[in-house]
Amino acid sequence: MDALGLLMEGFAGALTPMNLLWVLLGCLLGTAVGVLPGLGSSMAVALLLPLTFALDPTAAFIMFAGVYFGGMFGDSTMAILMNTPGQASAIASTFEGHKMAQAGRAPQALATAAIGAFIGGMIAAVLVVFLAPVMAEFANNFGPAEYFALALFAFIATSSVVSDSVLKGLTALVLGLGIAVVGIDSVTGTERFTLGAPQLFDGVSLVTVTVAVLALGEVFHVASRARRDHDVHQVRSAGRPWLTGAEFREALPAWLRGTGIGLPFGVIPAGGSEVPTFLAYDVERRLDARRAEPRFGRGAIRGLAAPEAAGNATTGMAMGALLTLGLPISATAAIMLAAFRQYGLQPGPLLFERNADLVWALLASFFLAMLVLLLINLPFAQLWAKLLLIPNPYLYAGITLFCGLGIYATSGRVFDLLLLLGMGVLGFLMRRFGYPVAPLMIGMVLGPLAETSVRDALLSSVGDPAVLVSSPITWVIYGLLALVLAGAAMAAVRRRRAGSAREGVAA
Repeated sequence: MDALGLLMEGFAGALTPMNLLWVLLGCLLGTAVGVLPGLGSSMAVALLLPLTFALDPTAAFIMFAGVYFGGMFGDSTMAILMNTPGQASAIASTFEGHKMAQAGRAPQALATAAIGAFIGGMIAAVLVVFLAPVMAEFANNFGPAEYFALALFAFIATSSVVSDSVLKGLTALVLGLGIAVVGIDSVTGTERFTLGAPQLFDGVSLVTVTVAVLALGEVFHVASRARRDHDVHQVRSAGRPWLTGAEFREALPAWLRGTGIGLPFGVIPAGGSEVPTFLAYDVERRLDARRAEPRFGRGAIRGLAAPEAAGNATTGMAMGALLTLGLPISATAAIMLAAFRQYGLQPGPLLFERNADLVWALLASFFLAMLVLLLINLPFAQLWAKLLLIPNPYLYAGITLFCGLGIYATSGRVFDLLLLLGMGVLGFLMRRFGYPVAPLMIGMVLGPLAETSVRDALLSSVGDPAVLVSSPITWVIYGLLALVLAGAAMAAVRRRRAGSAREGVAA
């Protein structure tokens, strides 16, 4: 009951008129920035940081939290409507969300995303309040070997399910890993695949690759088919901005499963919300494959509901990890950690003792932010969907412009615009020849984590590879991976037999 009493005191502080204003302002700013391709909550918090020193710490961090959660909502909006996620955490939402928009169900897709983000965020906020010690103990059990096993699981699981051809999935994964290792090796200082270009010494930005492959690649793909698909590719916006009872019942299990997948990743530094959103999508795709009539690939509501809930659940738990452990799980959390230090505060157990008013008001603001974002996004779902009524030439020209502006704003370098163009061509070629995009993104996101983890594990064991399978957690992860591979192999055999049977009947 102590936590509940402290939370009530936090609500008393968060519900003051000025703090409510900061919650609303943060949510609006986060949503607006998240809508722009290439931008995101991390950039918004970084830009606001020097402007908030005139505020008291409680007001500043309440606004930052609103920006953080609002960015997730904004990212999914553009991912659904224009296949252009603002950040990598919204990539998984593009697969089925954009298909729903193309089928004229954009308002329902946006409502699904908003409700899923609300459910995931609210459950995470409750757990942060009441289960912070348990989360901290769970996170402390993960070492380099466990992180490497987790990355390997994500690599193989994603590559084997997002494409009918495992070879194409693995090829896309290798492309992502190849891009991820470009730059100067942080351990040896050796240049890797830079071709002597100093602009590549710091590596290739994930933001650049995400925007190029997903957004610009889509633009090129649409342009290449403009004559053949004239007046056919126009995405329709129709229908109600809410879900029917049947749609809600269809999405509810996926929301809950996605939330369950996303929660642990909030206390594990495994790349932020990207990994759980892909895993949640993977789980729903596998469950859908068992149906008599699979719906994935045609705008399956569960394929959107699960990643959205997983992403916001991870974000909520990441804020808990930041406050209780001083552990930044994502780029935005890292910037907020810097903001705490600028105010002379150190996140961790002592923060709860020395600055209890700030901590509990901030935790209470999580609940308020979720409500504000739901109220902002649900009524305006149909209004956002009106963007799809813009004729394709103007729509995709605008996307291209925002891609360029977003990338140039993040780096200020012309070289990154050229890189954006080159990666956009790569994205177009992948679409043209049927290579999946998700494994490339997974390779980019988790490649550095996997490399660092395996190096640290081998260094700690003086080169003994047995350390990679020396803990019960790794056994569980590799066991699950074996089940995934067995399932993929059985599915491939069934498809081959079904194809042979159809050929026999045709003959």
